[in-house]
Amino acid sequence: MATEGTKGKQSPWETVYGPNLGYFNALYEMYRQNPGSIDDDVKRLFEQWGAPPVALNGKSGTPVDTVGMADDVKVVAAEQLARNIRTYGHLAAKTSPLKYNERTDTRLIDPSAYNLSEADLIAIPAQVVWPEAPENVETALDAINFLRKVYTETISFEFSHVHDVEEQQWLYRMVESRAIYRRLSKEERIALLRRLTEVECFEKFLHRTFVGQKRFSIEGIDMLVPIIDEIVREGMLNGARDIMIGMAHRGRLNVLAHVLGKSYEKIFSEFHLSPNKELVPSEGSMGINYGWTGDVKYHLGANRSLEEDEVRARLTLANNPSHLEFVNPVVEGFARAAQEDRSHAGAPQQDVSRALAILVHGDAAFPGEGIVAETLNMSRLKGYQTGGTIHIIANNGIGFTTESSDARSTTYASDLAKGFEIPVVHVNADDPEACLAAVYLASEYRRRFHKDFLIDLRGYRRFGHNEMDDPEVTQPQLYAEVRRHPTVRALYAEKLQAEGLVGEGHVREMEQTVQQKLRSAYEKLKNHLDEIEELRGIPEKVSTRLPKVKTAVPLDKLRDMNTALLKRPKGFNTYPKLERILKRRATALDDNGKVDWALAETLAFATILADGQAIRLTGQDSERGTFAHRHLVLHDIETGETYSPLQALPHARASFAIHNSPLSEASVLGFEYGYNVFAPETFVIWEAQYGDFANAAQVIIDQFVAAGRAKWAQRSSLVMLLPHGYEGQGPEHSSARMERFLQLSGENNWTIANLTSAAQYFHILRRQAKIAGRDEARPLIIMTPKSLIRNPYTASKGNELSEGRFQFLLEQPGLGRKPDRVERLIFCTGKVGVDLAAAIETGQFDGDALDWLHIVRVEQLYPFPEEELKDVISRYGRVKEMVWVQEEPQNMGAWTYMEPRLRALTDGRVPVRFIGRPERSSPAEGLPDVHNIEQDRIIREAFERHEAGARLADGRKSR
Repeated sequence: MATEGTKGKQSPWETVYGPNLGYFNALYEMYRQNPGSIDDDVKRLFEQWGAPPVALNGKSGTPVDTVGMADDVKVVAAEQLARNIRTYGHLAAKTSPLKYNERTDTRLIDPSAYNLSEADLIAIPAQVVWPEAPENVETALDAINFLRKVYTETISFEFSHVHDVEEQQWLYRMVESRAIYRRLSKEERIALLRRLTEVECFEKFLHRTFVGQKRFSIEGIDMLVPIIDEIVREGMLNGARDIMIGMAHRGRLNVLAHVLGKSYEKIFSEFHLSPNKELVPSEGSMGINYGWTGDVKYHLGANRSLEEDEVRARLTLANNPSHLEFVNPVVEGFARAAQEDRSHAGAPQQDVSRALAILVHGDAAFPGEGIVAETLNMSRLKGYQTGGTIHIIANNGIGFTTESSDARSTTYASDLAKGFEIPVVHVNADDPEACLAAVYLASEYRRRFHKDFLIDLRGYRRFGHNEMDDPEVTQPQLYAEVRRHPTVRALYAEKLQAEGLVGEGHVREMEQTVQQKLRSAYEKLKNHLDEIEELRGIPEKVSTRLPKVKTAVPLDKLRDMNTALLKRPKGFNTYPKLERILKRRATALDDNGKVDWALAETLAFATILADGQAIRLTGQDSERGTFAHRHLVLHDIETGETYSPLQALPHARASFAIHNSPLSEASVLGFEYGYNVFAPETFVIWEAQYGDFANAAQVIIDQFVAAGRAKWAQRSSLVMLLPHGYEGQGPEHSSARMERFLQLSGENNWTIANLTSAAQYFHILRRQAKIAGRDEARPLIIMTPKSLIRNPYTASKGNELSEGRFQFLLEQPGLGRKPDRVERLIFCTGKVGVDLAAAIETGQFDGDALDWLHIVRVEQLYPFPEEELKDVISRYGRVKEMVWVQEEPQNMGAWTYMEPRLRALTDGRVPVRFIGRPERSSPAEGLPDVHNIEQDRIIREAFERHEAGARLADGRKSR
C-alpha cells in the first residue's frame, strides 16, 4: 500500500504497462519472498508505492478490472510467451515447401512450456500480453492465437536484431496489423498465375528442346520472377528511374526472358555456337574471329526500358561471372552512380530514391562467400550507401551436392545479414501471395528508412545443380519428395480454381498460349539460322592504340588553379605543420620551382574538373594518402570540420568525390568498377593502401577489370593506383604483383604503367580522363611510388606540365651521347630507374666514364611500346647486350614479360640479360639490412663492365 508521503503525487504504476508491468510484477513477487534479493532502488519503490497493479490499460494508463485473473506469475509467463512468438515464431513457421527441409521447433511458442492452460490465458486481458491488440482480440488466448497465425504461417519474420526502436516497432506494427497483405484483385491474381505459367513453360520447353544442356533452371523457386516484377513495380512507384539487378546463374535465363524482356529467339540462339554460320550445340558464345570472346548464356546481362502509369525506368541486369556473389558490389556501384548528380562543382548530390539495387543470392553462397559480408558492410557508409538494397536469397536448400549442415554454421542462410541489423523475412516459395507480402514490406521499409532488407525465398531445386547432373546420387530422399511435389503454378491454379476465380479450361488455355509462343519463336529461329549473329550482336573490334589527345595545360592556368587550391575558408584552422607543407606549393610553378608527385596529381584533378568531368577517388586512407602526401581533405584542428579545396575550386564545372574506404579490397574495387561502367564519363579511381593488398581483390581484377570488355563488351576506364617499390618494408609492402597484371594483358584490355616523374603522372591521368566514355576506353593500372613521392628526382618543372605529353619511354640524361660507343642498353621500369639515376647524380658512378652504356626507363609496359623501343635500339648499332634491371625476383616483376619482346626487337641477334633478385617464393626480404645489400648489388652490377659473351643470362640468373 502507498505510504502517507505519496499523497498528491502521480503513481509510477500509471505509466507502466505491458511487458514492463509484467517485469515489475515478477520483481514484486521476489520482493515479497525475499526483500534482499532485488536492487535497493526497486525495493524503495515498492516500499514507497506498494505492489504494482496486475495490469493497466495500455492506452489510458488506468487500471484494468482484474477480477478472475490468474496470479502474477501467469501474467508474466503469458507476456513472455507473446514476446517469444514474435521473436522465435520463425522457428515453427511453415516456410519450407518440402518436409525434407522442414526444421520446425515449437518449444518456445507452446503455452504448456510456460505452465499456461487455455483457462489461464482466457483469464488474462489481451492488452496485458499485447498492448497493440485489435479490438476484436479480447483475451490473452485470442492474442496468442492471433500472434501464432501471424508469425508461424508460410511467412515468418526476424526483427529482434534491429536495434533502432522506431524501426523495430514499425516492422512489428506492419506485420501484426496485416498491412503487408495488399489485397489483390481478381485480375491481379489471374495475372500472377499467368506469370507463373510463363516461368514454368519456358523451363520445360528448354528442358525438352536442348536436352542435356546447362541452364541452371529456376524450377522450385519460380516465384523469384514475380517477386522481382513486384520489387520493380514498387520501386518505380517510389521514384526509382534506374533499377539494377545482380544475380548468379540460378534462374537467370528466366529472369532475362520475363523480367528483362530478352526475346525467346535470342535466348534460343545462345544455345547454339555459330562462329562461322555453323549450328553446333554448345554452351559457349561466338565472335572469337572479331577479337571478342563473349561468355556463356547464363552469365550475360541485359537492359530494358519500362513504362508504367507514365513512369519510365531503366532496368539493368549486370553481367556476372561464375564467381557468384562478386557481382554484388558492382551492382551497388551501378546504383550509386545512378543516384548522384555530378554536373555541379563540389561534392556530388545523391538522391537515393532515384535508383534501386536488387541482389539475388544463393543460399550456399550468401554465408559462404566473404564478398557478401564486405558488401553488406558498405550499406550504411557515406561513400557507398545506396539508400537500401533489397536482397533475395534464392534458397534451394542445397549447394551443388552439399547439404546446409556442411555449408554453414548458422540456422538460416540469411543469418549473416542479422549482424548488419537487416530485417529478414522467410517465405515459402509455394505461397505466391505471401511472397508478394514480403515484397511490399521490403519496399516500404526501404522507402521509409533507406536501409537494406532481406527476403529469404525458401524453395527447392527440381533438378541437379545443372541439368546434366543427377542429384539422386547424393540426395535420394530429397529428390524422391521433389518428384512427387507439385509445382507452384499447379498449386496456385488449384487454389484459384477452388475459389472460383478460374476454370480448368482457362488454366489449360494459359499453358497452350505460352507453349505456342515458345514453339513459334523456336520455329522462327530454325528458319532464319543466318540471322543468329544478328540476334546476338557482336561488339566492335578493340583499337590497338589509344588516340593522341592533348594533355598539356597552359602554365598561367595551372598557376591560377594552384593559387585557388591554397585558399581556406575564413576561420578554418589547418594543422600548422601541414599548412607549412602545403604553402610550399605556392612557388612550385615558378621558374625555379618543382612540382612533386602529390601536386601533379592535384593539378591533374583540378584541370579535369575544369574541363567539366566529374571525379570519384576512393581507397583506404585516400583522403590524406597512405604516405601523408595527398591531403585533399583538410581537418580543422579546433572544430574537426573538413574542407576539400577541390570541391571549392572556382574553375570546377563538375563534382569531386573522395572517400576513405572500409578495410576491404574486393568489394570496394568492385563498387568503383560498377560505378564507372554505369557512369563511363566519370573519372573513377581506386587506390590500394599498398599495391600488395590488391591481391585480395583478385577475382574482381580477373573477372571484371581485365576481361569485362572481352566477355561482355563492357567498357571501363577505371584507374587503379597500386603503390609499388622496394624500400625494405618486407614482403607485403613492396610488390603490387606487376607480373600478374602483365600476364592478364591481351587484346589491348588495359594500360599498365610504372612511372618515374610527376609530369608523367600528370599527363597519363589527363590522357585517361579524356578517353573515359569513348570507344577507346580501357582501365589504367599504375604502379605508383612510395618513397619516390618525395624523391627530388621525380619532381618536374612547371613547363613539363604545360608542354608535351605522356612519354612511353624516358632516357637517362647525359648517357648515350656517343651511340657508336654504347655496348650495353639497360632497360628498366619504375623506382629502380630512379635509383640508377641517383647513383650517377650522386657520383657513386662517374657518368662520363659510362659512355659505354645507356639507360632507358619503360614508363608504359602494356600495350608494349614496340615502335618507341625499336627507335631507341636502332640508334645504337654496336650494342652487344641488352639488360633488363629490376628490383623484383626473377620470377616476378616485368622480366618474363619483357625478355621475349626485347629479344624479338632484334630478331634474337642481341642477347638479353637479367639483373635483379634471384627467383623467390616471397616477393621481398623481411629484414631492411638484407634488402639494402641486395639493392646495392643490383645497382652495382648494372654499372659493372665485362665481356658480354662471358656472362650471358638469356633467362638465367646473373650470378
